[in-house]
Amino acid sequence: MERLTIPEGYRPRLNVYETQRAIEFIKQSFQKYLCAALNLKRVSAPLFVRSDTGLNDDLNGVERAVSFDVPAVGGSEFQVVHSLAKWKRWALKQYDFYEWKGLYTDMNAIRRDESVLDNLHSVYVDQWDWEKVISAADRNEAYLKETVRRIVSAICMTCDALKWEFPQLDTQLEREVTFVTSQELEDRYPELTPSERETAFAREHGTIFIMQIGKTLRSGKKHDGRAPDYDDWELNGDIIFYNPLLQRAFEVSSMGIRVDPASLRKQLRLAGCEERSTLPFHRALLSGELPQTIGGGIGQSRLCMLLMGCAHIGEVQSGVWDEETLRTCREAGIQLL
Repeated sequence: MERLTIPEGYRPRLNVYETQRAIEFIKQSFQKYLCAALNLKRVSAPLFVRSDTGLNDDLNGVERAVSFDVPAVGGSEFQVVHSLAKWKRWALKQYDFYEWKGLYTDMNAIRRDESVLDNLHSVYVDQWDWEKVISAADRNEAYLKETVRRIVSAICMTCDALKWEFPQLDTQLEREVTFVTSQELEDRYPELTPSERETAFAREHGTIFIMQIGKTLRSGKKHDGRAPDYDDWELNGDIIFYNPLLQRAFEVSSMGIRVDPASLRKQLRLAGCEERSTLPFHRALLSGELPQTIGGGIGQSRLCMLLMGCAHIGEVQSGVWDEETLRTCREAGIQLL
């Protein structure tokens, strides 16, 4: 509750019924544009995975997954996914995808240890998780940047179509992406926190992509945490728009070119978790059995919230909130689902 923001004079542009229609429109439109931009096909995805496979996303390494045993399969433990970052790469091999073709899924997750529930953060996470097979020659910054531009273009096309369907909406997005590394941000704003740097840079440029997240900066700190076993920390980043309603940076996607055997070994060592190399997923990757890929997650509720000009993520998803948040939003005329 301590980070909840109620914009002065805010009133939702759509009523609850229209909001549901707009959510459906956004999801249908964006999926179509994203698939065309990246050559993706939809596949079914798991809600949970076995705990001993190494397939679950470990996020920053401290978040607890929701786990349970299944007596019918020998009492084995399963975990509700945090995301499908590693499962997707496994699936590309199992489903026989080949170079420059990819998959996307409707991913639903529970992140029980989300430290703060505010305008943008919820225990429930819904996103389009996507992954695409690439060649070894594509593991470079130029390929990463071109993919980012394609995703931003799909978002902007969805925004345009939405405003034709709902003329009362007037969201404006900057189509040109400005790229910056996390170290360049630290050098530019040494006195600011990482989130403050993001807001300052996004306010100036509109749409940005912050690269190289997860590595330690010259200050000895990290811009943000990133698990060591999916993104290559030299070839990843976050897509961020400036949100004038909330007056802050607004992340809609975390993505990157994935680790190859060499970068996986290096990042496991730097993260102090080399024991993961014995897990099935990691053994397959280190032995060269898995394809080279690029992938990421694009927040469904985040995107709906941004394009519809909503002030709180609870306006577009059914989540759980503390009593003070519920009361404050109710008094401000913000209806949380």
